[in-house]
Amino acid sequence: MEQYYNDYSHWIRQQFPFRVQKISIDAGFSCPNRDGRISRGGCIYCDNRTFNPSYCSPQKSIKEQIEDGKAFFSRKYPDMKYLAYFQAFTNTYAPISQLKRLYEEALQQSDIVGIVVGTRPDCISEEILNYFKELSTRFFVLIEYGIESTNDETLRKINRGHTFECCRHAIEATHQMGLLTGGHVILGLPGEDAEESIRQASVISALPLDILKIHQMQIIKGTPLASDYAKSPFHVYSVEEYIELIAHYIQHLRKDLVLERFVSQSPSDLLIAPKWGLKNYEFTNLLVNYLIKNGIHQGMSSE
Repeated sequence: MEQYYNDYSHWIRQQFPFRVQKISIDAGFSCPNRDGRISRGGCIYCDNRTFNPSYCSPQKSIKEQIEDGKAFFSRKYPDMKYLAYFQAFTNTYAPISQLKRLYEEALQQSDIVGIVVGTRPDCISEEILNYFKELSTRFFVLIEYGIESTNDETLRKINRGHTFECCRHAIEATHQMGLLTGGHVILGLPGEDAEESIRQASVISALPLDILKIHQMQIIKGTPLASDYAKSPFHVYSVEEYIELIAHYIQHLRKDLVLERFVSQSPSDLLIAPKWGLKNYEFTNLLVNYLIKNGIHQGMSSE
């Protein structure tokens, strides 16, 4: 079957001789734009409850979270192996001695074959990267950076607390260490229309990323963005508009860049907009049908 984009599920199956699943871990980290080091309040759209699964809680030990996660997934695939996914907040934002203790507690658990560490580009150092490099000789290691936008004005508006150049530097340094490097972007951020997102695609593609996650902008109850939206509603993408945007966006991404996901689905009781009522696989099916119908595939703008 023809691949219209470089799909993560196909790629990850090639990395292991067995099926693997991420288990999310909340290790109790904060972020420098929350605790006052550079700012307060965090990113204006962020509420970590929107992507922490039910088994994931900083009140539990890492071992307990992993055991609960394994129980959650093992009913479907009893022979599953797992990646410990340090997901909530900034997972390199602590002294390296603490980081080592947390990561290694996860890696010591049975059937854990690697880690995925989500972090900010301004919370990485040569010392941490050297540690990850050593760890990668024994385990699967993927470092995932929140980029969100390549536009510094947007980054300022959303209270990221770093520039795009900071992202570029961290991603290049990680890649140079020979580490798998992931990135995360949001399409539809305040002030960014479809044209601006498509402009940014080639900038993202030029980074030495191995994996990219793309999400739609979501407005979550209780966030500063929700307050802004209530005072002055702004456009959020419909399903049809977002599919068209993704179809244009991926044309400007190099063919070897692995695309892990295109959407995020926040709990309905927390989500203000957009309310699509689609599961991730349902969205992906709609997208693939659109790509087939219009003869679109990843990287075609550079052919």
